[in-house]
Amino acid sequence: MKRILLLIAGFALLGVGAIGVFIPVLPTTPFVLASAGCFSVSSPRIYAWLEHSPFFGDYINGIKNRQPISTKARVQGIVSLWVLLTVSALIIQKPAMYIVFAIIGACVTIHLLTIRRPKRPN
Repeated sequence: MKRILLLIAGFALLGVGAIGVFIPVLPTTPFVLASAGCFSVSSPRIYAWLEHSPFFGDYINGIKNRQPISTKARVQGIVSLWVLLTVSALIIQKPAMYIVFAIIGACVTIHLLTIRRPKRPN
């Protein structure tokens, strides 16, 4: 029963994480990592698939191996964040949400800019 509940939770969390890729106010990484935790206990096969997935594998392996975020990934993250926040603001068209989106965008941008960078070769 525990295995089935963890499988269900893993797929639900992965689904929310996948939605978070397209909705900038919904974080992707925590949901993908939580789903990986559920799968690591309930289904090593699904966990291995997720870990090697071209879509979600980088999230898991980056945290698991304590790897820094590359400049390319950092720039892609910031650009996609602001593009999707702008699209969301244009769709919603509520002035209060412009402020909320701007605060979220600023906080996430600061976070991405302050994460450890890869060391440069000497």
